[in-house]
Amino acid sequence: MDMALDHLKGWIGREESASELLTPVLTERFLATFDRDGESGPGAEAPLLLHHALCHPVAATSELGPDGHPHRGGFLPPVTLPRRMWAGGEIAFHSAPRVGEIVTRNSVIDDVRIKQGRSGTLCFVTVTHDFSADGRAVLTERQDIVYREAPAAGATPTAPAPAPEGAMRREIVPSPELLFRYSALTFNSHRIHYDLPYVTGEEGYPGLVVHGPLQAALLVQYATDLRGAAPTRFRFRGLSPAFSGSPLVLHATEEDGEMTLWSAAPGGPVAMEATAQW
Repeated sequence: MDMALDHLKGWIGREESASELLTPVLTERFLATFDRDGESGPGAEAPLLLHHALCHPVAATSELGPDGHPHRGGFLPPVTLPRRMWAGGEIAFHSAPRVGEIVTRNSVIDDVRIKQGRSGTLCFVTVTHDFSADGRAVLTERQDIVYREAPAAGATPTAPAPAPEGAMRREIVPSPELLFRYSALTFNSHRIHYDLPYVTGEEGYPGLVVHGPLQAALLVQYATDLRGAAPTRFRFRGLSPAFSGSPLVLHATEEDGEMTLWSAAPGGPVAMEATAQW
């Protein structure tokens, strides 16, 4: 494997910035994608996690790799491991961005590290994003990106334990249409989310993979609905993939003002776990 940690660590401290107008149309499309009601006119508060649809780097179609991701290098380090996923993160909400404001994302790479896992070599890249709206701080997000090896041919992974049942539950069906719309909103061309022949034939998954941040949005929306107020801090971590075409259950329990949430297919393992605080 041609990957020198010292070279990759040279990306630590690298910065990137982008700005975008938060429009009524984007807000309407985000709400429609999740089948949620809400205001979208000028001055309305943006829905939670709409910032994931803002300020994305723009890569030409000719600059995409075979998996649909932009070619390695640039702001993120050129990790040569073939599989890349958004493993989780933590968000501190300061104030809601509002429709009609200019939202700015300032990003910095905080850490690059390599470790050995059960599935082989893993490379973790930690990025911190500070979002502001018309100069006012709106949120700070730590994003954990993991790169890993492709599974060996014929390998049979150990089946994780089934997820527990939460005190509160909501069932949804992550349809291909939902995944497609979310990919379009977030300018995400990763083929595992919309290209069934690719994801089953090339990457060996049984179906289209539900985006990590899409699951995070579903969980934070559920937490907000249950509590009647948006959290001030939200942490999430992906544990196993979830797939389109079958139900996905959102679970929740609450204790001492903190809500623990997780997603799982019926009888399946935890896909994403999260914690919301107020």
